[in-house]
Amino acid sequence: MTKSTIPHPPHRVPLIGDVLGMNREIPNQNTLVRFSELGPIYRRSIMGTDLTFVGSAELAAQVFDDAVWEKYVGRPLERLRPLVADGLFTAYNWESNWSKAHEVLVPGFTKDAMISYHATMVEVVDALCKDLESQPPGAYVPVVEEMGKLTLEVIGRCGFGYSFDSFDADADAEHPFVAAMSRSLTHAQKSAIPLPFIGKLLGRKAEQQNQIDHQVLVDTVDEVIASRQQSGERRADLLDRMLYPEIGQGLDPENIRNQVLTFMVAGHETSVNALSFALHFIAQNPAVAARMRAEAEEVIGAGPVQYEDVPRLRYTRQVINEALRLWPTAPGFFRAAKQDTEVGGHSFSAGEWVFVLLLAVQRDPAWGDDADQFNPDRFAPENNRGRPAELFKPFGTGIRSCIGRQFALHEMTLALATLLLRFDVTPEPEYELVVEETLTLRPKGLQLAFTRR
Repeated sequence: MTKSTIPHPPHRVPLIGDVLGMNREIPNQNTLVRFSELGPIYRRSIMGTDLTFVGSAELAAQVFDDAVWEKYVGRPLERLRPLVADGLFTAYNWESNWSKAHEVLVPGFTKDAMISYHATMVEVVDALCKDLESQPPGAYVPVVEEMGKLTLEVIGRCGFGYSFDSFDADADAEHPFVAAMSRSLTHAQKSAIPLPFIGKLLGRKAEQQNQIDHQVLVDTVDEVIASRQQSGERRADLLDRMLYPEIGQGLDPENIRNQVLTFMVAGHETSVNALSFALHFIAQNPAVAARMRAEAEEVIGAGPVQYEDVPRLRYTRQVINEALRLWPTAPGFFRAAKQDTEVGGHSFSAGEWVFVLLLAVQRDPAWGDDADQFNPDRFAPENNRGRPAELFKPFGTGIRSCIGRQFALHEMTLALATLLLRFDVTPEPEYELVVEETLTLRPKGLQLAFTRR
């Protein structure tokens, strides 16, 4: 096996390592820039800890091989384990609660299950539209906040029969759960990045706030579960499947709480950001908006939207896919070697891990010379045949990939098509996209005007 030295950033500091040039605010975008300087694989070594990054489709294909590599719970996810423990995306591969929960929950994302969620999704999207209609004419609306109301209500009502009253005129602008979740994700990312000598001192206040936020999240989820148990109601949703499993083993109360927390976080945060990025690109590209609107008018007409309509909104799905390609809301994931192997001519021992940066892989030159540009036609059927799977992995890879993929795509497609039917969407003059990072990526300060058609 070839032995070679993996490139590292310049100016390595003796004893400490590759700390120069780190950016705790936008580490993933910083890593993307480093690939252009160091090549498709590089390594930071900090205080004896190696952090290896992979950023090309060719190398990612090797790391996606499930016979040789597997999911690894990296430091950022480990920092979430005090909150969600062995939830679906933070569980170690050997933990049994993951497989128990997965077996119980998979039927919650079949076609029949999705059909049962559809009417509720339509109801929540309609509430979003009414909320936007209530804004002053020409007002620029904070998009992340509005999409947050939508996705929190969808996962709350569809998954757990619980409403956060996000569109209640008398409710607060933002449910405490949302702010606590955002801070928790940000803390998980920042605290996972080594900061020699002064990290603990600077992190004390942040850790105290993190404990407070975790309690808010746990208390909210406990209220969701208790509300269902006290009512004795049976519903065709995810919580019912966990409380009264028809297949697999029963889940203990702590496991149920962890899985509900996992879905509340994952089902809210990633969809919010994907919708927000898509709306940014739609607002910046009137021709794309017009084509989406024409498709929705043809497929949906005067409405209401039927379940069977959503898969027929093919161009709308192309827009979502292209937004996810350029700005995958989960910017990458960790993989660990199951055996001694190599990547790009560099040796890895069993147990060593890498971070695959989708932000780089999905902009690989294999997409073309304009890989950094927004172009939904990349995903048109005639342009998409034979595309290597490693070029597009926004929902992860292997058995531990996102269980709720179809739920999220159905929700986003329905929401965008409905919004384009009802509104003209225009950007703020001179707005330039700035992307902020928690454990996910989201557009910072994005505001759009939604004008009733």
